[in-house]
Order: sequence, then structure tokens, then C-alpha cells
Amino acid sequence: MARGPSDKPLMRIAEAAQAAGVTKGTLEYYIVLGMVKPIRLPGRGGRRFNDEHVKRIRTIRRANEEGYTLRQIRQIFLRRK
Repeated sequence: MARGPSDKPLMRIAEAAQAAGVTKGTLEYYIVLGMVKPIRLPGRGGRRFNDEHVKRIRTIRRANEEGYTLRQIRQIFLRRK
């Protein structure tokens, strides 16, 4: 199992989606929009996620539930960089 910088195991997409309380399809959409950038493991294929990803996904979901559009949320994240 792959491990992240904090030596915690990295999650697969379905595990990260479940931990964040969204569907796998929703998480895949956030990735397509560039709102979540998974960790790519060389030679292993697939995408992996850590606790920081889960926190970000939860933030996106909460903001969307409060009435912000995904476009607005994306713009906020882009300004933070």
C-alpha cells in the first residue's frame, strides 16, 4: 500500500470519496474541473488521495451546499495560490 508524507496510507478514489461524503462520480468531476489534484504514483497507475484531499473535498461540498456554484468555489481556490 502506498504511503503519504505523514506515513499514512494513501486512499484510492472510492475510499477518498466515501471519507469525504461524496460519490466517486462527484470526486471525478472535481478532478476534471481542477479543484482536486490527486497524487499520481509512478509505475503504479491510478490516483491516490490523502487526508488533505479529503478536507478539500469536504470544503467544496459544504460551500456548494451553502449555495456557492462550483465555478465560484474554483475561483476562490485559484485565488489562494
